[in-house]
Amino acid sequence: MQLGIFMQPVHDPARDLTEVLQQDRETILLADRLGYSECWIGEHITATVEPITSPLVFLASLIDGTRQIKLGTGVFCLAQKHPAIIAAEAALFDHLCKGRFNMGIGPGGLSSDLELFGAQDPTVRAERTLESIDMILKIWAQEPPYNLRGKHYSVTIADMSRKEFGVGCIPKPYQRPHPPLAVSLMSPESANARIAGERGWIPLSGAAFVQPRYIRSHWEQFSRGAAAAGRSANRAIWRVCRSIMVFPSDTEADDYITNPKGPFNFYFRYVMSSFGQRNMLHLVRPDGREQDASVSWLDIARSQVAHGSPARVLDQLVHLHERLGGFGVLVAIAHEWDDPAVCRRSMELLATQVMPKLSQHAASLRQVAE
Repeated sequence: MQLGIFMQPVHDPARDLTEVLQQDRETILLADRLGYSECWIGEHITATVEPITSPLVFLASLIDGTRQIKLGTGVFCLAQKHPAIIAAEAALFDHLCKGRFNMGIGPGGLSSDLELFGAQDPTVRAERTLESIDMILKIWAQEPPYNLRGKHYSVTIADMSRKEFGVGCIPKPYQRPHPPLAVSLMSPESANARIAGERGWIPLSGAAFVQPRYIRSHWEQFSRGAAAAGRSANRAIWRVCRSIMVFPSDTEADDYITNPKGPFNFYFRYVMSSFGQRNMLHLVRPDGREQDASVSWLDIARSQVAHGSPARVLDQLVHLHERLGGFGVLVAIAHEWDDPAVCRRSMELLATQVMPKLSQHAASLRQVAE
């Protein structure tokens, strides 16, 4: 089993933006040194609480400082930008990082972004997303001139009179035919999970704040899509994101998670505001309390965050792995570095003391299944 990291990121907007972005960079640089295999960086235009407006710009700042970690968008919000721009910028980045690029895609979900880009209608958003990725792949697969026309987008370049100079040509990526594509999944019974299975894309259960009872359906839908397309469904490609904090002792972890002045108070109140606005709080509430309006941020934090000593966190992650039926990449959520030393230590303990044993457990389950 591999270990990755997902960074929305979520920061208290009262903090200095330069400082939090530097800490975000330090998080990925540390992940690379610790052997994390991949990172995923979010894209949000209109929220200082999630302040990375361009994942590619952020990731480009990390290319020279990292050695092996794959650099991924988590995700390109395809319903919010013209596909030709995404195709050109993604191809450029893939060359700059020499193929360490994973291209995460999705429709976008931040309410203010959707309003800004006129993508509030979920049907329109879904149409734009699929039309966009289809056009991006066609741009990369064919030579100009281009004449791609859809319901929402068009890519038309007819004048090839200066083709000898490369004028009219959109760059192709370093990885051929294209970088690995991953689809971020949140909703139960996700239609995007089925589409990912049909097309052979990576399923990324990126919403770590959604309870595991709903995440299992992501793989079920992915498998149905793969079967319908005649593809095999290998759980090794399934990415599952969770919040994880590892401490030397269980008591230290409990105190940190439940501290009303700590980062999880702000984080889960922010999550609750978003899901409450959409009447979807049942997705984040603990098992057996799906309709309980008295559930607090503290109840959700205790049920959502794998926390404790390395031994207890291992037990929690083994339970998650078995409950979901197995997955190939555990993706830890990057949270606010309110105490950098504590957060660095948590990442180190996860990588060095938890993951080797979790990988052994996953391998033993595969052997039994085979």
